[in-house]
Amino acid sequence: MKFAITSKGDTKSNTLMHKMKTYLIDFDLIYDEEKPDIVISVGGDGTLLYAFHRYTGRLDKTAFVGVHTGHLGFYADWVPEEIEKLVIAIAKTPFQVIEYPLVEVIIRYQHGGRETRFLGLNEATVKAVDATLVMDVDIRGQHFERFRGDGLCVSTPSGSTAYNKALGGAILHPSISAIQLAEMASINNKVFRTVGSPLVLPAHHTCTLKPVNAPDFLIAVDHLTMLHKDVKSIQFRVADEKIRFARFRPFPFWKRVHDSFVAD
Repeated sequence: MKFAITSKGDTKSNTLMHKMKTYLIDFDLIYDEEKPDIVISVGGDGTLLYAFHRYTGRLDKTAFVGVHTGHLGFYADWVPEEIEKLVIAIAKTPFQVIEYPLVEVIIRYQHGGRETRFLGLNEATVKAVDATLVMDVDIRGQHFERFRGDGLCVSTPSGSTAYNKALGGAILHPSISAIQLAEMASINNKVFRTVGSPLVLPAHHTCTLKPVNAPDFLIAVDHLTMLHKDVKSIQFRVADEKIRFARFRPFPFWKRVHDSFVAD
């Protein structure tokens, strides 16, 4: 089996990375950063997001597993004290594959047929460059509302515990194939009105944002923020691709939610 390891870059994570690499090679596994069967993320959720975006072209062939060297993460379920146990599991045990939904973002531009496509593991956000964001929101090709406010966030179920939760969105179990649209400080008064609640859209529904005034936007997909100019529309839907996690033991989602937000 071929493997690769991504590190957060701090001393603790790098030490663990080199130790795991040595152990796995001793077990006759092959280190291959180009075409790994399994990618080990050492750090936190941000490190796994980086690894995911590096290998988006291999999602049907590569599985991910996380070792957290800081606070408990939603994607990293092993701790440094368990790396010998994890190494043996990877080398000797067939792993269970758990798949989570992703959000597809397609940005289309004015003056031509070109488009840009991204996949997000947590969420995608849209903000205006230097003014209030004004967007027409279409759902399934039908006009739903005209949004005015700071921005909009479209999250995956696994990303619903991140920025989406801070915006008052619901926490969705990753077994649900859906995306969630949440507002950032919408303007609601006698003149302007939005639904004012997060929307959960099933896999067969699309959400499209169409600019009303300015065509330039700051669009972030997970940790990657980019300025896009002359935008004609931004479309969101549940992606056909999924991220695959290698599970060597149970990692209950609701326990992670409890440990992160409820436990003392």
